[in-house]
Amino acid sequence: MKPALIIALLGLAFTASAANPGAPEAGWSKDPASGCQFLPPRSLPSGPTYWIGVCPDGKADGLGVLRRRDGAEAGEVFYGELKDGVPVIGVIDTARGNQGGLIAGRWKDGDLATREDSAWQDNADAFTAASKAAQAASAVFKAQKNEASARYYAQQAKMLDEQMDR
Repeated sequence: MKPALIIALLGLAFTASAANPGAPEAGWSKDPASGCQFLPPRSLPSGPTYWIGVCPDGKADGLGVLRRRDGAEAGEVFYGELKDGVPVIGVIDTARGNQGGLIAGRWKDGDLATREDSAWQDNADAFTAASKAAQAASAVFKAQKNEASARYYAQQAKMLDEQMDR
């Protein structure tokens, strides 16, 4: 490829990204309400996803919840920890009605990365992080005086905590 063409293409790419500075990076999602950005776990179906947690510098960070929504219907959910918008550890609840289950472990680059030799410990740590994340979501809703959601996430925290036979 000729150097002039490469420079022109790079300039075009820079102009496109500068023209839409609020657009999420490729593969990333944006909370439709807050604008907070995150890399959703690949096990979480695509669609409108909301972050319940802190969002420093425009990226989800710390313990929190990624909640999928299909209109008024709540969908799959990730409970856990994100670092600079990227999932680190946690649990995905794929349940819809009586279908689905729980996927737990550590994540790397948006994919489940638990190794066989550390599966038990990773699962235990994932459920601990998920329970704490649900507790944090409960506290957010309690502060907003949304008692129904606060109670729901407190129940989810208890359910997640009970998954490990401690």
